[in-house]
Amino acid sequence: MEVKGWSRVPCSIFLFFLVAGFQLSEQARPLAAAKPDPKDAAASARWLVAQNSWGVLNTISGELGGAPFGNVVSFSDGPPNEGKGIPYFYLTPLDPTAKNAVKDPRASFTVSEYPIGTCGKRDPMNPTCAKITLTGELKLVNPKSEEAEYAKIALFSKHPEMKGWPKDHDFQVYKLEIKNIFLINWFGGPKPLTVEQYLHPKLNKFDFIG
Repeated sequence: MEVKGWSRVPCSIFLFFLVAGFQLSEQARPLAAAKPDPKDAAASARWLVAQNSWGVLNTISGELGGAPFGNVVSFSDGPPNEGKGIPYFYLTPLDPTAKNAVKDPRASFTVSEYPIGTCGKRDPMNPTCAKITLTGELKLVNPKSEEAEYAKIALFSKHPEMKGWPKDHDFQVYKLEIKNIFLINWFGGPKPLTVEQYLHPKLNKFDFIG
């Protein structure tokens, strides 16, 4: 049976990531700071994004009739202690996610506190185990821009393995241009948080950038 969206993906990409998966992971980093007070939505959101290294990136699939397509991807929002809150991705056009974004840039990106290891025995759906969904547009970053160089530093510092990924797979830097934020980090429903508040939070006593 042929799976739509993957029918033309070379076997080499699957073999490559299968082999890479057995290599020693270097991307795990210790927490840069303690979890912020849940009352501070901006600090909580930025901490959650900065401390994570992967999430689920959802795009609109033309090959699936406009259905949402979720894909586990690695990301970074900046070098260590310099996170800016904007998720950057290193994607290949051989993967459906990048192909989908070319035709329809609408996307959402979700990360959870659970993989960080600070939820204890609480279930990932427990409201006190924070989770965030950033919605916007997935855009290719100009490969000749300073932003692309910054993004590569951010990605390679968190995911060193990326440096050795096959050149013939044409990996390029993408970013999510955030339009909306959905944050759950405590009881009582989603926390009100604008994109402006998220990108330019008041640090106060929390040094949460990871």
